[in-house]
Amino acid sequence: MQKLSSLSDLASLLPESDRKQEQQSVKKGYDGKPQKLKVVHDSKGRKGKTVTLITGFQSTPAELDDIARKLKSQCGAGGGVLDNSIEIQGEHSEKVKKILTGMGFTLAK
Repeated sequence: MQKLSSLSDLASLLPESDRKQEQQSVKKGYDGKPQKLKVVHDSKGRKGKTVTLITGFQSTPAELDDIARKLKSQCGAGGGVLDNSIEIQGEHSEKVKKILTGMGFTLAK
C-alpha cells in the first residue's frame, strides 16, 4: 500500500464521477439560485483602515462563522461576521476570491 502525501493523492483514489460532482457543487441560497458574492475594499468609518468586505451571503450564522474562520486563517488576518457579510482586515480581495470560488461560491462581476 502506498502512503498518501497530499490531497491530490487522496483524490486520485476517488472514482471519476465523485470528483466531477465535487467540482460542480455550487453553493445555493435560500431561493435555490447560486449565491452571488461581492468582494470589495472598504475604509469608510474605520479611521482609514482598509478591510475586505464580502457581501451577498444567504447562509446560517454557523456557516458564516465557519467560512469567516477559514478566510481569516488563510489570509493571516483578523475579521468578523456582521449582518450576513464578512470583514477581513486588510486588502485580501484576490486571495479571498480564489478561496471562495474554490469553496463553490459564485462571484458577482
